[in-house]
Amino acid sequence: MSLSLKPSSLKRYRDILTLFYKYGRGDLVKEAPLIDDPLPFAPTPPLPLEAKDLANDLEKLGPTYVKLGQLISTRADFVPLAYMEALSRLQDHVEPFSYEQVQAIVSVEIGARLTKAFQQFDPKPFAAASLGQVHRAVLRSGQPVVVKVQRPDARDVVGDDLEAMAELAEFLDGHTEFGKRYQTAAIVEALRKSLLQELDYRLEAANLRVMRSSLKDFERILVPAPIDDYSSGRVLTMEFVSGHKITQFSPLVRMDIDGPGLAEEVFRAYLHQILVVGTFHADPHPGNVFLTEDRRVALLDLGMVGRLGPRLQDNLLKLLMAISEGRSDQAADIAEKIGEGREDFDEPEFRRRIADLVTEQQSKTLDNLQVGRVVLEVQKIAGDCRLRLPAELTLLGKTLLNLDLVGRTLDPDFDPKESIRRNSAKILHQKTLQSLSPGNLLGALLEGKEFLERLPTRLNQVFELAASNKLKVKVETFNETLLVTTFQKIANRITLGLILAALIIGASMLMRVDTTFRILGYPGIAMLLFMFAILGAGALAVQILRTDRSA
Repeated sequence: MSLSLKPSSLKRYRDILTLFYKYGRGDLVKEAPLIDDPLPFAPTPPLPLEAKDLANDLEKLGPTYVKLGQLISTRADFVPLAYMEALSRLQDHVEPFSYEQVQAIVSVEIGARLTKAFQQFDPKPFAAASLGQVHRAVLRSGQPVVVKVQRPDARDVVGDDLEAMAELAEFLDGHTEFGKRYQTAAIVEALRKSLLQELDYRLEAANLRVMRSSLKDFERILVPAPIDDYSSGRVLTMEFVSGHKITQFSPLVRMDIDGPGLAEEVFRAYLHQILVVGTFHADPHPGNVFLTEDRRVALLDLGMVGRLGPRLQDNLLKLLMAISEGRSDQAADIAEKIGEGREDFDEPEFRRRIADLVTEQQSKTLDNLQVGRVVLEVQKIAGDCRLRLPAELTLLGKTLLNLDLVGRTLDPDFDPKESIRRNSAKILHQKTLQSLSPGNLLGALLEGKEFLERLPTRLNQVFELAASNKLKVKVETFNETLLVTTFQKIANRITLGLILAALIIGASMLMRVDTTFRILGYPGIAMLLFMFAILGAGALAVQILRTDRSA
């Protein structure tokens, strides 16, 4: 099999095969589709490499591979925990593109020259990545903002990468056990959807609005507002947040802030996002969490959000409560309920390992306790035992893992388990009020209205069928004919057994009666009864063995 990729995609294809070989999947390289020139592989097998080496290699390859690494980190069924943590923290760092290109893109996207739209615009970006870079600016109204501008070639680069990945994934799924087991084409498709969403800055602006609305009651949490008139699919303008990364403030600042109160507020805000709203900031690593000048916590970079349905929200709340309270059986039950077991799912092993995990967490000290790590371990155990859990659970585990770090940065004595226990009652109250919202009540009223409108017609139809003797009730039950036949066989066998027993008893009593009619020196009538009993018992045994074995 050979490839028909364009040169840019072919280079990416070679990069993928090099990664496979470098990290111990030489079997896939040997079976992969051929290319014109050989790959520069060393003749000796590769040495074992650490998780950080894979993360570094993916960062060098660009945005698609960074996103691929982040996506693979949600698959606990074949990625070890160390690799999950390294890949989930992937960040790409590249040289910024020119200010002239920034001017051209911004002018086209917002419909006005950059010098006319902004009072000030810093030509030097303060952050640059593979998909875009960020500049400080000031609007004509005097409001300070930040402007995120997409790279000119971002879509072309992503397109070439996805083309090469799709080609290889199609081959792996059709020709290798690895591909059939892990469905690599589905991973590439999920990557494609994720990247297309990230390339559309309008979606990130929508995420900012949703997050601001859901966290409006949390006074110490700040989410910057998007500036819609200065935003488009390739340009995102938002409020400027003055502050520092949460890991960079000094011990003096720590003494000046309410660390325990901020840590509790942040954790409570995330529980509200995850378990009540259903949309949560899925990348709260310390680089995206700022401590503002007015001592609030700002959540930045909402390009990655997680979404949960109502049923999964309820089960996740139960799972977190079961883990925090040490109820391993209930945690295993909930995990099985939300998961999809394969044919070879090892349920006893899964329950044993979940029990060991929960027990181990109960014995850990506060310094070593991490709720996010426990959730990721549950996902890993499920993958080992062939139980496929939703990817949202891994995303939640990674979010909580980063949140544990943020909480302990603000308050070294912060206990996430206790926070879950403290806030569970309030979360349940909020979910109950949410179910009684005007929209839900209106939906219930409309369903009741429809039921009442159709009830007279349906009752009339039932009464007409009953009056004309045409009413039929279909009941699916057991086979009563087979049941009657079976009971009859049992009765016949019991009756025959009683007759045979009577013959044996009668023959035994007749053995005492002296008579001239003898068989083998014994009373003849008694011997005849014994022979009838033997023949009947043999026939009954043969009939039982024949019919029961066939059944």
